[in-house]
Amino acid sequence: MSLLSKLRCVTVDVTGTLMAYKGELGDYYCMAAKSVGLPCPDYKRMHEAFKFAYKEMATNYPCFGFDAKMPNVVWWKTCVRDSFVRAGYDYDEETFDKIFKRIYSSFGSSAPYILFPDSQPFLRWLRGKGIKVGIVSNAEYRYRDVILPALGINEGSEWDFGVFSGLEGVEKPDPKFFEIALERAGNIRPEEVLHIGDSIRKDYEPAKSIGMHAILLDRFKTPDAAEWRKSGGVVLPDLVAAQEWLSSEKSTLKESILC
Repeated sequence: MSLLSKLRCVTVDVTGTLMAYKGELGDYYCMAAKSVGLPCPDYKRMHEAFKFAYKEMATNYPCFGFDAKMPNVVWWKTCVRDSFVRAGYDYDEETFDKIFKRIYSSFGSSAPYILFPDSQPFLRWLRGKGIKVGIVSNAEYRYRDVILPALGINEGSEWDFGVFSGLEGVEKPDPKFFEIALERAGNIRPEEVLHIGDSIRKDYEPAKSIGMHAILLDRFKTPDAAEWRKSGGVVLPDLVAAQEWLSSEKSTLKESILC
């Protein structure tokens, strides 16, 4: 008997699992600067500066400012401004406002993202089997309201419920995040739920900690995947392989290693 026959729900991570960023951060920051007549900022400096700025904002105002009741646009404006300043670009207020509006608009659309071709078919296949599908992500509201629908991942046709950290005030790897998913699914027992993600720390370990099944995707051939396998995890290259694995009699045997 396959694991699929025992499941009532599957939760799926978004970035790195269903979709990926298209191009580089510098592409969009460059286009924004050029739109107001400025030269492109240095890609490497911008990328490093953004990583530090984002980490600081996420530490000081987690879940995109949820507890601080900080508007989403203010959270991102602070983060983007800090990114430019750290990279050595301290624009005047009027210039920065124009640049930021371009960046915020771009990342609030489908433009910077690419949907993996197996994502929509996999989600529809699950729902066609009578399995509830939850989209779960450390993301703000625009993933749910704008970005995923623009990419063809819609509530009602590809997923049944969502858990997004910016809307819940809890983020992975906190196990409470996955407990919310179980509640949202209709208080389904954790042993009847599988989570699919691309991070052992944010996806696999917290899902397993509350009794859910879990598998990992390694779409980009990360060196860490070898260690994931050594620790007993099921690691698959994509959602086509995940569908085959779930339908296989071997899925129950492999899953027993994880429990």
